[in-house]
Parts: sequence; structure tokens; C-alpha cells
Amino acid sequence: MLDALWGSTGLSLLSWRELVMFGIAFVLLYLGIYKKYEPLLLIPIAFGMFLANFPATGIMEEGGLLNILYSGIRLGIYPPLIFLGVGAMTDFGPLIANPRSLLLGAASQIGIFLTFLIASFVKLPGLSFSLKESASISIIAGADGPTAIFLTSMLAPHMLAPIAIAAYSYMALVPIIQPKIMYLLTTPAERKIKMDQLRKVSRLERIVFPIIVIIFSGLLVPSSLPLLGMLMFGNLLRECGVTKRLSNTAENELMNIVTIFVGLTVGATANGESFLSISTISIMILGAVSFAIATAGGVLFGKLMCIWTKGKINPLIGAAGVSAVPMSARVVHQVGQKEDPTNFLLMHAMGPNVAGVIGSAIAAGIFLSLLG
Repeated sequence: MLDALWGSTGLSLLSWRELVMFGIAFVLLYLGIYKKYEPLLLIPIAFGMFLANFPATGIMEEGGLLNILYSGIRLGIYPPLIFLGVGAMTDFGPLIANPRSLLLGAASQIGIFLTFLIASFVKLPGLSFSLKESASISIIAGADGPTAIFLTSMLAPHMLAPIAIAAYSYMALVPIIQPKIMYLLTTPAERKIKMDQLRKVSRLERIVFPIIVIIFSGLLVPSSLPLLGMLMFGNLLRECGVTKRLSNTAENELMNIVTIFVGLTVGATANGESFLSISTISIMILGAVSFAIATAGGVLFGKLMCIWTKGKINPLIGAAGVSAVPMSARVVHQVGQKEDPTNFLLMHAMGPNVAGVIGSAIAAGIFLSLLG
């Protein structure tokens, strides 16, 4: 009876892998709670990881609570709903007022495609990635968790846990990683450049813009429409002026509910047996490299635009070309203010930031079209 009682406890099945995963979960909880690095993302992910690594709970097995909630990721439902909320809470005005911001967002996508080439062609003993796996890893460059989840669930679902955790982790670490790259690639004089105030964008422009984006993306990259379509629909709800209740729901209640479900279920896929591997370490490293390349690509193109416009563009705003909206834009603003407290770059950086969201969704759509 004592043996049976012992065998029914989780202690009898606990291994070093579960203990390591508990440690990782506690680190993520620490970063989210005490360091306040994207707590809305890291705390649900960490707690889902914590729950799923208790032995014999069945919480992620067929019929288990988190396994049922995971259907929203498996079927590609949650990421578009998050894009709906992002669209409802984001002001596209800076991008409309300064269309050149699209170029900075596009330049940052070099991190995605360069990482895809690296992951595809570098073959090491016991470690190699297929084209589908390489595409899923490369999307980490955008620091865009929903896009990474959407693409990986379609192309490489077995790699979802490390890729999603890497994408969300680098989103959380934007304030630490990006300033170092910005300082490395720009001079104090460039960081002090003040940009002209953006023009006022009319209501008609704000309404027409999401419709135009949907038309072009739907015709040119149809696979990107689940993400971009929801992003633009959310923004249309925000800007049309007659659907305030729907906009508020998408921005608040719906966004919060889906964020909880995504965080818990993504964290729950990170069990010790599959997560603790050389492949996971490689994904984390490649993800860091891709994010650094994306940031550098945006800043370097910003320097080129600075020369082209004869000093009217601050190169720092190129760093906001990644998809971490609005975190990257805030970091750009903070770095600019350290050089000159009277320099306000936030709205200028929001243009490339929104362009980065669009760019990463299009990149995911291209990969789905070619490899899906």
C-alpha cells in the first residue's frame, strides 16, 4: 500500500528535467514580476511552463485543460485575434504621415531572411534544420510572438515551445538588447538629430489606409491575410468612429483573454523532455542573432536615409523597424532623450514600428506560400 501510495505521487516520477524547467519558469517569473519585462507575456508563459512540468497531471494530454485551450494555437486562431487587438490599440497615423517609414520596416526584415539562409545552409553533426524549421526560427527576428506562433504552428509545430518562448523573451528584452546596438552603430551627433513634426493625418486617410493594405496584401501575399486582415480590421474599428464598443472590446477584454490563453498554452508546451535539447539552445542563439541583425539593418538603413535626406532622419528610428510594438518605439525615444532631453522621437519611431508589424506578417505569408 505504501509503494502504491508513493507511486501515485508526482515525487516518484520527478526527474532532473522537470527541476530544470521549474528553474526556468521561476527565472521568467522573476523577470516578469520584479524586473517588469513584459509581465503580461512572461508571467502566463512561465506559469504554463510550471504547470505542465508536474508529472502525471495530464494537463497537456488529450482532454486536459491546457490541451483543450491549445487548440486555439493548433488551429491558428489566437494569433490573428491578437493582431485584431493590436490593430485596435495602435495609431497608424505616424506611418501614414511619413510613408518613408515603410522602408525602415522593410529594412529590418533582413534579419528574418538572413537567418533563414544561415539556419538552412549551416549543417553540423546532429544539428540541422529543414527549410520549414529554418523559416520558423527566422521569424524570431521580428520579436513578434503572435507571428512566430502562427508560422511555427503551420510549418514546424514540434518546435513551437522554444520558438515562441524565444520570440516573447526577446520582446521582453528589447530595452536591454536594442540600445547597445543603437549606440554601437550611431554617433552622438546622429542620436541628437531632431525631426520635423509630423503632419496631421485626416480621418479619411486613417479609414482608407487599412482597406488599401488589405487589398494589396490579399492580392500579393494571400497567406498573410489572416494576420494582416485582422490587424487592419482592428484598426478600422478604431478609426471609423462608429464602432467604439467593438474597438474597446478588441483592445481590452478580447486581447486580455487571448493573451492569457496563449501564454499558458505556449508555456505548457515546454516540457523538459522536448525543451532541454541542443536544438533548443541553437534556436535561442539563432533567435538572438536574428533579432540583432534586424535591429542593425533598420539602424543602418536609417543612417542611409539620414544621408539621403541631408540630416532630416534620425537613424535611431530604424531600430523600431522590428515588430515589437510599441516597445521598440519607446526604447528609441528613451535613447534619443538620453542624448538630448528635448528630443522627442516616439511618434517618429511608431511609423517604422507599425511597418515592422506589417513586414513580419508579410514575411510569414511568403514562407507559408513557398513552404506551407
